Amino acid sequence: MGNRKVGTLSIGGNWDRRVSRRHFLGVGGLSAAALLLNPSGATAQTSDRAGYGPTQPDPRRMLDLPEGFRYRVISEEGSTLSDGTPVPGDHDGMAAFRGEGDTTILVRNHELRTTDANPLEGRNPYDSSQVGGTTALVVGSDRRVIRDYVTSSGTTNNCAGGGTPWGTWLTCEEDRTTIGEEEHGYVFEVNPNNPESRLSKTPILDMGRFSHEAVDIDPRTGIAYLTEDDFEGLIDDDDPNLDTRRSYFYRFLPNNRRARPGALQEGGTLQVAKLDEAPDDADFIDLGQRFTVRWITVDPETPRDDALAADATRFNRLEGAFFKGGAFWFDDTAGGEGRLGQIYRYLPATNTIELFYEGTDKNRLESPDNITVTPWGDLWVAEDGDFGNRIIGFTPEGRSYVFAQNQVPFQSSPGVPDEEPGSNSEFAGPTFSPDGQTFFVNIQSPGITYAIWGPFKPRSAARQRMMAHAEPPRGLRPEISGELSESAQKHGMSELEAAAFDRLGVPLA
Repeated sequence: MGNRKVGTLSIGGNWDRRVSRRHFLGVGGLSAAALLLNPSGATAQTSDRAGYGPTQPDPRRMLDLPEGFRYRVISEEGSTLSDGTPVPGDHDGMAAFRGEGDTTILVRNHELRTTDANPLEGRNPYDSSQVGGTTALVVGSDRRVIRDYVTSSGTTNNCAGGGTPWGTWLTCEEDRTTIGEEEHGYVFEVNPNNPESRLSKTPILDMGRFSHEAVDIDPRTGIAYLTEDDFEGLIDDDDPNLDTRRSYFYRFLPNNRRARPGALQEGGTLQVAKLDEAPDDADFIDLGQRFTVRWITVDPETPRDDALAADATRFNRLEGAFFKGGAFWFDDTAGGEGRLGQIYRYLPATNTIELFYEGTDKNRLESPDNITVTPWGDLWVAEDGDFGNRIIGFTPEGRSYVFAQNQVPFQSSPGVPDEEPGSNSEFAGPTFSPDGQTFFVNIQSPGITYAIWGPFKPRSAARQRMMAHAEPPRGLRPEISGELSESAQKHGMSELEAAAFDRLGVPLA
């Protein structure tokens, strides 16, 4: 999160590699085209359940949303908190908790380093030399901020994290450095009702020291599941066999599973996932494949070394995580042979991991990041790509849709050149209010927090459970450009056939 991608393959290159490796031998002509467009053999379908209709252009050029939805900017970096200090920048992971009366308390990460603008100014820091941490926003029923304040400080590169069933926030440092006398690369528990306390400045050592990304807890067992986003090594865009990048999937078995603040500080066991029957590199796992997990205990001080020695299953850059309906969802923002991202589902009840979805063209998915399950049971993914970042929805019925499109240009810190000139900033921290009527989401840079409301579907725990066991989506219609549509008409073929040839790199003059 917050580190722009090195690059992605072209659509043609992506499909060329997947076809040659898995499908194309023995398949020719329009048969190959049909297979590429729709591996399941069915055309894309629409349903009243699949989303809320097309997004509408926003005159303010901030958020495109479906008809009937509205938004409000409730916090911007550089404005002032209730105590007069600046709202910090680099808004990232976030969760919503029930507050007093009809209020919602948002706890928000700030993925800040000392070189970034608008640092977080805390009073009781873990490390006084660092400028990252978390803030809280108390939001009224009118979706306006009543009060905002710092909840933890003195950490660095606070990327994602996760909410606990008992109403606290676990903020994760996407880092593993030693700065002065302090080590970084930990998870900290933040209680918005007791801000900047001893709890918020005490690392949970047994949850490991590594480049943490996200964490969420199974409310039934109290087990925490964690993702790692480490930048050691390289991702080879042309051949996944040459990758040296490695991030791992962990779980933490707490000694004390009472649902209360501070219980995680009482120690536990950290383990890393190994899929014995799967490829060592998760890039090569196929859609819908399911594997039993073997959990290997690692030393929390050296988890990466132990994971490497155990030949644990290697991912590229694990990002968002969310537990709902009996499933733990997580994604790899650079996963898959096309580097467009993968979404995984872990089911504790069967101790299995499944590849739920893999990005194969930029219309379907690019660089999934933070992830959540909606109150009515759809899976929502925030993109961190190079082209028009969106909130993508997946339904238990196997369909997908776009809920929001971000129009805010990416803004780097002063003196730091934009890595992706002209690109839009990433969405981060998608979360719903406890009553399910308001969707909150951040834009990372410039830091903006939105409240979004409209005709959301009713809450459905049944559909959340359905999502946990839904079949992976297939047969999603690709985007057809005007030029490609004209070529299809010229050659007397359907737009879908033209799109398939385009993906195969066959020019349609």
